[in-house]
Amino acid sequence: MRQKGFTLIELMIVVGVVAILAAIAIPSYLEQSRKGRRADALRAVGDMQLALERWRSENPSYAAGCSGCGSGTYPATPTSPYYSIAVNATAATYTITATATGAQQGDRCGNLSATVGSKPDWSGDADCDH
Repeated sequence: MRQKGFTLIELMIVVGVVAILAAIAIPSYLEQSRKGRRADALRAVGDMQLALERWRSENPSYAAGCSGCGSGTYPATPTSPYYSIAVNATAATYTITATATGAQQGDRCGNLSATVGSKPDWSGDADCDH
């Protein structure tokens, strides 16, 4: 009478193949997640730049609470679960900085910053600019 089933060697081969596939797939998945979070930060910083330029087009300063500012609502600083976004605005200039936090901390692209008249730029890997 012949028994049916898998041998221990066959099971170990299957476990090995699954482990190799997981070793390839998991890092790729994590990088795609980080890439999506970077895109969200880039969008938030770009939106804040547009909002500050819109504010400045109607007021004499980029800063909130400036003397002689017209009526209107100063743009709110965007929020993100993976980046801490800070805005430093003066009468003639502004700097927006998105600092990686939480699961995004230690990302190869580093932090994102933008100033008047410039596109947002990453502080880390040069490959992050696209």
